[in-house]
Amino acid sequence: MKKIPLRRCIGCFESKPKNELYRIVKTPEGEILLDKTGKKNGRGAYICSNKDCLEKAIKAKRLEKEFETKISDEIYDELRNIMGND
Repeated sequence: MKKIPLRRCIGCFESKPKNELYRIVKTPEGEILLDKTGKKNGRGAYICSNKDCLEKAIKAKRLEKEFETKISDEIYDELRNIMGND
């Protein structure tokens, strides 16, 4: 039996299977991207598909603290868009 990797959501802090979460990555060049494949190089943070979790993470600036940099509104807008489509 294959072990399912768990990751913690930065919104609700619940551990969930990695494939149920969205990954945001800070590349070695310092660029912040939405990682749809889950395989991009860099430091990753995960968030579940619950819009409340996203809003909590935005309000508490959890992504900015995680990556120690300013997060552009485009990243948050992109996350809101894909969560709206699920």
